Amino acid sequence: MVSVAVVSCILPAGEEDAKTGYNSLSPVMISKRKGGFTASAFIFAFTSLENIGFVANMVSMVIYFGQVMLFDLSTSANTLTNLMGSTFLLSLVGGFISDTYLSRLTTCLLFGTIEVLALVLVTVQASSHHLQPNPCGKSNCLKGGTAFMFYISLCMLALGTGGVKGSLTALGGDQFDQKDPKEAKALASFFNWLMLSSTLGATVGVTLIVWVSMNVHWYWGFFISTVAAFVAFLFLASGKPFYRLRAPGDSPIIRIAQVIVVAIKNRKLALPGSADELYEINDKETLISTDEKIAHTNQFRWLDKAAILCEASKRTAAWSVCTVTQVEEVKILVRMLPIVGSTIIMNTCLAQLQTFSVIQGSITNRHLGSIEIPAPSIPVIPLVFMSILLSIYEFVFVPLIRKITHHPSGITQLQRVGVGLVLSAISMAVAGFVEVKRKKQAIRDPTKPISLFWLSFQYGIFGIADMFTLVGLLEFFYKEAPAGMRSLSTSLTWLSLSLGYFLSTVLVDVINAVTKRNGEQGWIYGLDLNKNHLNLFYCFLSILSCLNFLNYLFWAYWYKYKSQLPHSNNHELASSSDKTEDAKEKEACC
Repeated sequence: MVSVAVVSCILPAGEEDAKTGYNSLSPVMISKRKGGFTASAFIFAFTSLENIGFVANMVSMVIYFGQVMLFDLSTSANTLTNLMGSTFLLSLVGGFISDTYLSRLTTCLLFGTIEVLALVLVTVQASSHHLQPNPCGKSNCLKGGTAFMFYISLCMLALGTGGVKGSLTALGGDQFDQKDPKEAKALASFFNWLMLSSTLGATVGVTLIVWVSMNVHWYWGFFISTVAAFVAFLFLASGKPFYRLRAPGDSPIIRIAQVIVVAIKNRKLALPGSADELYEINDKETLISTDEKIAHTNQFRWLDKAAILCEASKRTAAWSVCTVTQVEEVKILVRMLPIVGSTIIMNTCLAQLQTFSVIQGSITNRHLGSIEIPAPSIPVIPLVFMSILLSIYEFVFVPLIRKITHHPSGITQLQRVGVGLVLSAISMAVAGFVEVKRKKQAIRDPTKPISLFWLSFQYGIFGIADMFTLVGLLEFFYKEAPAGMRSLSTSLTWLSLSLGYFLSTVLVDVINAVTKRNGEQGWIYGLDLNKNHLNLFYCFLSILSCLNFLNYLFWAYWYKYKSQLPHSNNHELASSSDKTEDAKEKEACC
């Protein structure tokens, strides 16, 4: 590939910035002037402030839905999981827009405006009894304008928060050049620091805001969340002079569709004998078009037919032939999908800690001396633990393991995810045992419930699991993705979370339906947790997590990182029988 210096001679002044995909003179000069941890500091500050309200609402809204919106147990849990599932699903929208139409910073600020407005609506509804439902004896008492305001505010909150998450991680990753060994190490550290920033903000949220919400008034908690989010976006915007801003490119959805459509059109063609005969733009065109040239691989060979250039017409229109790089982009995304699917169950387990475990905490002994701790504040224990462990992981574990493995992150991203999946299964098993103890004590002597801190075991173990898995997935999807699809690719992490929350809703309904018999309700039904069998549900999730881990091991072993893929441009692609029909079929396609 030609050097940056050569390109600077080819491109007129002022055009190179847009062509290279950054808003400065060149990738070389920008690495000295912009990006790095200086720019990331604004992103870390934003993450901490925005998560103050996001995480606090995530763990406490299930109680708000029950106490203020008068939902029953399962409706409260399902409403929250549906909200969180929609939030993370809509991150795909933010990722798509920031890859295609707007810069990642602009996308964050656009959806941030929607998020702040949604929090304003939630605050207003929480502050007025006229905008809240009256008791009706049903599982859902919302109706009319009250219901409209409630659901429109949640929809806006899901859209705004999801859009921000879909573009923010890639914005942070863009501040580091993976081709520079020093910056590659810094990029690995960036994801750890991003998680630490999120953890610190969440710690403030589950203590300060949750206490205010449950001891002062709900609307004050939402108001503080709104102010924190507003200040967070001011911080993010103020860092613009320091950011490396990648210009949006071609639509990743259209590029994927082109490969699939052309491959289907050319399905009757025989593959050429060498990958060199497949269509690819030259090095000069690759750099100028900002495409990252990707070497050909021998996996999913049927997609290679999209890169067959018909000899009769030599057409190079987008819907007539695709480049090898474009085909390989689709192959990378296809290889990623089983990894996404293998982490859904873990996020279903996470949903339980934000719903049923919070409800568990509300009927335990929540006193620490003379202080009564709100049930949603129990996650502060694993959050503090995670903050300490992240520091140890970054400053002790990674440098030590890096000397052995020579990997910038110490261990690979998929190894990190695997550790998290094992710990999540253990967390659900522990949650089942703790629920058995809580229920026995509640039946034996309702006046002396077990301590809230028994729940810290399941929260603590899962907190460590989340530390490994979430950071591992974000780093994995960012580093493995093609340059023009990194926002959409990192959104796959949030897609896994989304599907996990939606699966939680489905599992609760299915388990209730399957276990309902002889006039008795299912495992999780009604308002009295002591009459339910939540412990069996937790054990079911633990077993499901173990089976899922075996599934993950298969796909993690099958996956090949970009750095491991062979540069096999000269390997044989077609059998001798295919080659005999090659000329005839090329004429037919044109």
